[in-house]
Amino acid sequence: MQCKIIGAGLAGCEAALWLADAGVQVDLYEQKPGKFSPAHKSEGFAELICSNSLKAERPDSASGLLKLEMRAMGSHLLPAAETARVAAGGALAVDRDVFSAAVTNQVERHPNITIHREEVTALDESVPVLVASGPLTEGALAEAIAALTGNHRLSFYDAVAPIVTAESLDYDKVFAASRYGRGEADYLNCPFNKEEYEAFHAALIAAERAPLHDFDGDLTVYEGCMPIEVMAARGADTIRFGPLRPVGLRDPRTGHRPWANVQLRAENTARTLYNLVGFQTNLKWGEQKRVFSMIPGLEHAEFVRYGVMHRNTFLESPRVLTARQYLKEHPNVFFAGQITGFEGYMESAASGLLAARQILARLQGRELPPPPPETMCGALLQYITTPNKDFQPMGANMGILPRTPEIDAIRDKRERYAALSETAQRAMQAWVEEDVQ
Repeated sequence: MQCKIIGAGLAGCEAALWLADAGVQVDLYEQKPGKFSPAHKSEGFAELICSNSLKAERPDSASGLLKLEMRAMGSHLLPAAETARVAAGGALAVDRDVFSAAVTNQVERHPNITIHREEVTALDESVPVLVASGPLTEGALAEAIAALTGNHRLSFYDAVAPIVTAESLDYDKVFAASRYGRGEADYLNCPFNKEEYEAFHAALIAAERAPLHDFDGDLTVYEGCMPIEVMAARGADTIRFGPLRPVGLRDPRTGHRPWANVQLRAENTARTLYNLVGFQTNLKWGEQKRVFSMIPGLEHAEFVRYGVMHRNTFLESPRVLTARQYLKEHPNVFFAGQITGFEGYMESAASGLLAARQILARLQGRELPPPPPETMCGALLQYITTPNKDFQPMGANMGILPRTPEIDAIRDKRERYAALSETAQRAMQAWVEEDVQ
């Protein structure tokens, strides 16, 4: 049995490792280092760009449930993430370089995976091929996809947050704490008073933005990764009730809750670097230095990476993709990852696992139904393949899981989410066991 996988990101690596374990001979194509996208910098596989956070782990959270479903399906990337973990309260955050190295090592050492460091410019349908090239797909491959899909593609802009050095922070102002005291004090907090926040907000919305290149047509910004300056322009309190929400925190200098608060999350295991949580941005680099240095504790911050914005391209999946993740008119061409509209690192990896199971079923001459919609994976698949005139990428969230009268009757939200999670876990386990038989 043989298949091809294009792209060694999270979806491609997860799929390659799972299929290889199942005895499939996998040809994995990765264009780096011969060619880099505008956002990628490392030669390693499973490179994280926008953030080093893989989000919450609580079973009653959408991200935690997704991870539980991935473990049930046989994820290889979650164990790799554990080896690269950095402290982040109740979230799973990783040292990007350590995580990438761990995944790359797994892939390179697997005897059933042949790695091709070259750009793919055409799609060969003679064997099942999984396109997991990510939302930065461009050039000849993008044209080949357009030729198969009838040019049904959508483009969005995505943004990256800046990173500062730990030694450049003012620890007389910055304090360590997690909201509501959950877990260890894994975040650094930069508290604003009302006057400081209002001055910062005024400077942020007036700051000069960088020009956007290589884009024709209307600009669409993805809501789930919106630049901080775009969000701030929506109202004086929008970011104060969003990424700068101060709830669950007390400033030890005053004993009171801050008016607003910026959190910094460790970027590496040595905690020498921190990223500004929620501060994806397209401001010019000089403006980032000027405006973000107004954040209490960051007056003399050293920026080792400024935020940038780049274009992402997604399939119009509801029109061209089946729930089994292959093209409606080209059944040997499968898709996984963010190019399909699965938004988020773990969501992308999960879609790679789902596609891998579908490819194995195809190679074995059998039909595999998608996971039930009661699961987070099944609900995400249903979302991206259901007709929707306003289709945008979707990440894991409890809102897409189907309700029952029994669950709706639970008044407490945490208990209701726990019930949804338990239902999803049982459904996923049953689906996996049925697939194995």
